[in-house]
Amino acid sequence: MATRRALKAVLIDLSGTLHVEDTAVPGAQDALNRLRQSSVAVKFVTNTTKECKRNLVERLHSLNFDIHEEEIFTSLTAARSLVEQRQLRPLLLVADSALEDFSGMETSEPNAVVIGLAPDHFNYQTLNKAFRLVLDGAPLIAIHKARYYKRKDGLALGPGPFVTGLEYSTGCQATVVGKPEGTFFLEALKDIGCCPEEAIMIGDDARDDVGGAQNIGMLGILVKTGKYRVGDEGKINPPPYLTCDSFTQAVDHILQHIL
Repeated sequence: MATRRALKAVLIDLSGTLHVEDTAVPGAQDALNRLRQSSVAVKFVTNTTKECKRNLVERLHSLNFDIHEEEIFTSLTAARSLVEQRQLRPLLLVADSALEDFSGMETSEPNAVVIGLAPDHFNYQTLNKAFRLVLDGAPLIAIHKARYYKRKDGLALGPGPFVTGLEYSTGCQATVVGKPEGTFFLEALKDIGCCPEEAIMIGDDARDDVGGAQNIGMLGILVKTGKYRVGDEGKINPPPYLTCDSFTQAVDHILQHIL
């Protein structure tokens, strides 16, 4: 295993790692509680755009996870920060349940496109409106570009294919704010006061969770739950620091071999 300085923080993905929709990954609550009893800081980092942070916390509480809103850093938060920083008026292509995280923003006469996962809005008319805005010079901001994610009924398209379609049709490159962007991980780490070499990321997405984290100097642990498919660990270079069957096994390794 890799040699590293003392571990100070663990970043943890949510959907697919701790839960899949309204079902917890077996043993995840107990494993999280054991990790919290150690000396490391814990932060939850998620690309979910299906719901606002408040609804997400309520879902996690219903699954008996002891997680607080201030411990979660979301790509929705990162997207809002960027829009406010640039003083933009966005066309928001996000799920209705996520709109709360953009409350108070000026959206009339939009001059930017912000796109996440919005199945109910991914129709020709709405996407064509986004296409025309970007073609006329509006910045295209992707909350993330995940190819797919895990639902109870199987894998489902993420926002990535729709973002890529707009990029292709307009010749414009989207600004991505969520995982696997290095700035996303660095912002999450800044909140808990540590550098990448002092942190580990645990997630079910080889590219966005593990690859993104390792690109900035963290170690990444890939779990074989959620969206994981056989062979995913071979799709990134360098490969994951470790591949585990579950979050529980990942926590066991941290407690037994790193701390």
